[in-house]
Amino acid sequence: MSERTTWEACTVRDVIERHFCGPSPDCEERQIFAPEEWGVLKTTAITWAGWNDAAHKVLPKAFWEQSQIEVHEGDVLVTKAGPRHRVGVVCHVPSTHSRLVVSGKMIGLRPKTEVVDARFLAGFLGTKEPQKYIHDRTTGMAESQVNFANEVLLDAPLRLPPVHEQHLIARVLDTLDTAIRETEALIGKLKAVKQGLLHDLLTRGIDANGQLRPPQSKAPQLYKESPLGWIPSEWEALPLDTVAVRGSGHTPSKNVSSYWNGGIKWVSLADSHRLDRIYIYETDKEISELGIANSSAVLHPEGTVILSRDAGIGKSAILDCDMAVSQHFIAWRCGEKLNNLFLYFYLQREKPKFEAIAIGSTIKTIGLPFFRSYEIAVPQRWEQDQAAAILMETEQDLAAHDAELEKLRQQKVGLMDDLLTGRVRVTPLLESVQQPAAQTGA
Repeated sequence: MSERTTWEACTVRDVIERHFCGPSPDCEERQIFAPEEWGVLKTTAITWAGWNDAAHKVLPKAFWEQSQIEVHEGDVLVTKAGPRHRVGVVCHVPSTHSRLVVSGKMIGLRPKTEVVDARFLAGFLGTKEPQKYIHDRTTGMAESQVNFANEVLLDAPLRLPPVHEQHLIARVLDTLDTAIRETEALIGKLKAVKQGLLHDLLTRGIDANGQLRPPQSKAPQLYKESPLGWIPSEWEALPLDTVAVRGSGHTPSKNVSSYWNGGIKWVSLADSHRLDRIYIYETDKEISELGIANSSAVLHPEGTVILSRDAGIGKSAILDCDMAVSQHFIAWRCGEKLNNLFLYFYLQREKPKFEAIAIGSTIKTIGLPFFRSYEIAVPQRWEQDQAAAILMETEQDLAAHDAELEKLRQQKVGLMDDLLTGRVRVTPLLESVQQPAAQTGA
């Protein structure tokens, strides 16, 4: 007989002391700070990544002192109204600020701790079968606004292992959650370091000894005034067009099928998610040589730096191979005086400037006249090369940790599905983890 047969079939209603919903009045858009104030949770307090009690707003005084709907440590919260992708989101509350209540767009569950581990319950409700059960019973005229009745969640079927096994499963998943949080924190620190380096390398630069120059405020003799502000004395403020060849692109007629799917990668606004990752390798669409010959499209060589001047304004990338672009992009082929990686990082730092000058009521854009007169600060080539190498090393470090984070997240998804459904039993898994640790200790 399979060990899974020891799992008990029940419903959510069977394993909770009570459920509760709250009001959704007009509120002041700030967090509570006075000791007598009460707050109501926003749905963004409940995410698949975990619980965020900072996502709340202050309730009107008439709604204070409602302890029956106050969130406690150990509760499980589920969103029940909103856009489809935000309905049925579940989280466990490991700790919380006092005087926070649920809104009418969510359900609070207070588990019977002698029957169910709250962490296990939250995890189980996030698996495929309970999610399908809930979403099959939602109502609403559009995907942008659906909801479900409390009874749907309360009647959702569960299969529970013995409580001690639930605790073990929760412990395994908590270990992964800790690793994920630590990796996220490290990535946050690396991003801050990257921003600091971008600022320093692109405003102060590197001296002949390979060190960052002191700032202008401490060593004014090392700097000079320019149309771009203070720059190192060895640098030049130059129109970008004097150190790179500017180009653009076009969209071949979509009514002529022979202009498309001809093997030439073509960067368009559909590739916005592929930008800002240094190099762009793939594109959503391809065009043909006929498409280029019968339009104003141009085949730009590998290494060309491109920048979006329309939707996704200021996003940039370097072409990994010969590609064409749509008319929504500006392209620069760098000359001998300009390192294309240096230009990429320079444009990245300029993104807020590009966003600020974009105009338009529906789709914001930057006109071509701006780029004709656009100036950049140009260090000597050896200095550009060193700055680009330092920034690339930082980017590679970030990419490695991003990959590790994604691996941890996928590992958690797989383990949740296996452990929370009983497909894999937790005891042998823990033994396999603990055995090497014990041998190491010996």
